[in-house]
Amino acid sequence: MFHCLNRAVARLTLFEKEADYEAFERVLEEAHERVPVRILAYTIMPNHWHLVLWPRHDAEVTELLQWLTVTHTMRWHAHYQTSGTGHLYQGRFKSFPVQSDEHLLALLRYVERNPLRAGLVERAEDWRWGSAWRRRQANAELKRLLADWPIARPRNWRGLVNRPQTEVKVAAVRRCVQRGTPFGSDRWVRRSSHRLDLDATLRPRGRPRVKKET
Repeated sequence: MFHCLNRAVARLTLFEKEADYEAFERVLEEAHERVPVRILAYTIMPNHWHLVLWPRHDAEVTELLQWLTVTHTMRWHAHYQTSGTGHLYQGRFKSFPVQSDEHLLALLRYVERNPLRAGLVERAEDWRWGSAWRRRQANAELKRLLADWPIARPRNWRGLVNRPQTEVKVAAVRRCVQRGTPFGSDRWVRRSSHRLDLDATLRPRGRPRVKKET
C-alpha cells in the first residue's frame, strides 16, 4: 500500500470551482483505466490531493501518478490559458509505503478526514470530492473506482472518520509525508526502507555533529 500526494506550487489554488474538481476526477478515472491499480481512498483538496493505492507491482504507482499529474497539468493550463507560465505542482509526486494493519486504517482515516479537519464540511462524507462521499452513493459506476480494502473496514468507520484523531497519530502521518518514510511498526519500517532503498529517510535531518577531539 502507498500513500501518494501532490501539492500546487506556491500554494496555488488548484481547484477553485466544481468544474475543476470534476475535471481532476475525470483524469483520475482515465488514469485508472490505463493503469488499473487498486484505489482504496482519495481526497481532493483545494491545493493538493491524496491517494491511497494498492498496486499489484510497485511500478503501477509511478505509471498512474506520472500520467495523472502530466495530463492534469496540461488540461489545467489549457483551460485557464496559462500554458508556458510555469509549473503547476511543487514537483514530482510524493509517495511512501504503508503497512496493511492498523497503520493503514489510521492513514485511510487521515485521508478521508482531511476536509473535515480543514473546516470545509461538518462531516467528512459531505465532501463531494473524495472516497468518503463516493463510497456512500448508490451509483455503481461511481463506486467502481474504489477497490475493496485488504483488511476489514470497521463497522463504525464513518463515526471513526468524523472523530478527531490523536495529535500523535496525525503527527506521525505528517512526518512520513514530509520525509517519505514508510508508515508502520518499527521493524516493518526498517525492513521496507531497506527493500525500497529508503534508508536515508530514517536518518536525522541536518548536518552530522562534528566530534570534538579529546
